[in-house]
Amino acid sequence: MNTVVAGITYRALLGRRRILLLLLLPLGLIGLAILLRVVGSADQRSAVLLMDTFAIATMLPLLGLIAGTGVIAPEIDDGTIIHLLSKPISRPVIAGTKFLVAASVLGLFAAVPTYIAAWLLVRNEDGIAFGFAIGVLVAGIAYAAVFLLLGVITRHAVAIGVIYALVWETLVGTLIQGAQKFSIQQWGQAIAAQLSDSPFVDAKVTLGFAVPALIIVTVGAVLWAGLRLRTFSLTGDE
Repeated sequence: MNTVVAGITYRALLGRRRILLLLLLPLGLIGLAILLRVVGSADQRSAVLLMDTFAIATMLPLLGLIAGTGVIAPEIDDGTIIHLLSKPISRPVIAGTKFLVAASVLGLFAAVPTYIAAWLLVRNEDGIAFGFAIGVLVAGIAYAAVFLLLGVITRHAVAIGVIYALVWETLVGTLIQGAQKFSIQQWGQAIAAQLSDSPFVDAKVTLGFAVPALIIVTVGAVLWAGLRLRTFSLTGDE
């Protein structure tokens, strides 16, 4: 990890406009949890439903898109990546550093609010809050890697990422049984189910498949992004 690259990336990612986008969904999640508690629906079924449909299925992919593409795609679009790539810094190190920045931002803006929202509803009952927080964290790490790679290999990362997040992850990966094995959010949900004893937490993918898939996708995407940066032309590249 290069601390200089990390500092520059954090400042760019947490700028005024992006931090508002990063805060909007987590605050909405916590707000919904508070609303459910106020109206007397603070039970395990409601908590798990909120975590499944909003935290993992909606909030996480969109935050992953914002953070994963935000650490590098804008630099490629405006040409400032050329200045960074001209420095004597290994390009895989650049990719790895930007991945760690995106992953840490997702930990703060996705995993922590997920824990808070679940805790507000059911406190520490049956490990629901902890389980979903860890599930969101590991899935967020994978999203950070995938969207970082997308930001490196195409200038249309945001548009493609929106289609992927909303169509594949939110619809196809949730509704079509065969596609669920290839959905990052389903892998995160498998982790949550493993760490929670609640009968309402259901995993559609086995832990034995989810863990290796998360590792392979995360490591593979970061390595591919580093290799892609190695061949990135200083005169611009698609």
